[in-house]
Amino acid sequence: MTKSRKKKIVVVDDNEIIRISLRAILRQAGFEVVGEARDGEGVAEMVEKLAPDLVCLDVMMPGRSGLEVLAELRDRFPTLKVLMITAMSDRNTVVEVVGHGAAGMVLKPFNAARVIETVSRALGLRMPA
Repeated sequence: MTKSRKKKIVVVDDNEIIRISLRAILRQAGFEVVGEARDGEGVAEMVEKLAPDLVCLDVMMPGRSGLEVLAELRDRFPTLKVLMITAMSDRNTVVEVVGHGAAGMVLKPFNAARVIETVSRALGLRMPA
């Protein structure tokens, strides 16, 4: 990553191990994880307060689904980049996620290089050679 300001990321997933793994991958790549949540409640308020560049948002969570939260984030913060976290890569899920305005998908189980590439692409960053 360039010497400019670290890109700020919020991670939202109901599984603590997933959040820990994603946080470690992102921090190792030079991103700053500024907030985490285990469900969709209060994510918009967290985004308003922390002003992240990107949100990694789980599709399947108890309470509000990731797609509901995505719709709220797209409505309130139209320029915010959101990547959906999911274990489902079937065509219907991909079409639904993209149709709701997500900048892309991060697949579980995580492949660190692919996570970094997807996040970098969503943020418009060039990948190091």
